Amino acid sequence: MKVLLVEDEPELRRSIKQFLHQEGYLVESASDFAKAADKAGVYDYDCVLVDITLPGGNGLDIVKQLKNSKSKAGIIIISAKNSLDDKVAGLELGADDYLTKPFHLSELNARIKSVIRRMSFEGNKEIIFEEIAVDPEAQSVKVKGKSIVLTKKEFDLLVFFISNKNRVITKESIAEHLWGDDMDMADSYDFIYSHIKNLRKKLIGEGSGDYIRTVYGAGYKFSKE
Repeated sequence: MKVLLVEDEPELRRSIKQFLHQEGYLVESASDFAKAADKAGVYDYDCVLVDITLPGGNGLDIVKQLKNSKSKAGIIIISAKNSLDDKVAGLELGADDYLTKPFHLSELNARIKSVIRRMSFEGNKEIIFEEIAVDPEAQSVKVKGKSIVLTKKEFDLLVFFISNKNRVITKESIAEHLWGDDMDMADSYDFIYSHIKNLRKKLIGEGSGDYIRTVYGAGYKFSKE
């Protein structure tokens, strides 16, 4: 799961990034309004954590930007402001949750999971696609009830595919989702093929159908058809 953290306080930004990274998230961060607006406009995220008070602007305008662009990301406002007006304004703009500082990182993690479940998995804790069952929080996969072992990237790739089932996904989107904006400097996406090949082999080896379709000249699609 890919998270954008918009937070200007260096120590808090560092501690949140470290905690979420340990929890298995790919976390990118922005320390001011301009950087946050740029990232929110260019990249896709599963969840965006945004502070209201930022150098150079108001975090609520990031919320507006995400909603105007019809982003699929869940949005959680994290703010030291505890006023009712700020909470109402943020939620009415389209934020999915509001967490007042200071907060426990475990509570933040629980809220991120809840938002992602609602936004990407219709509120379900377990994702089912035909004979494949995925538990994102436990990071486990079963095929026909039998557990299979995937690498972290293979697991993230499978969740990304199932979250976007029946949609064509470009190699660029896959790379950005799994490796973040470091992929901007990559001169090839050939390594993605290896991860897809290994994931397909493991799934089929345990009795799954072959649902990863190559869409010539466009990318890939995870589909029964």
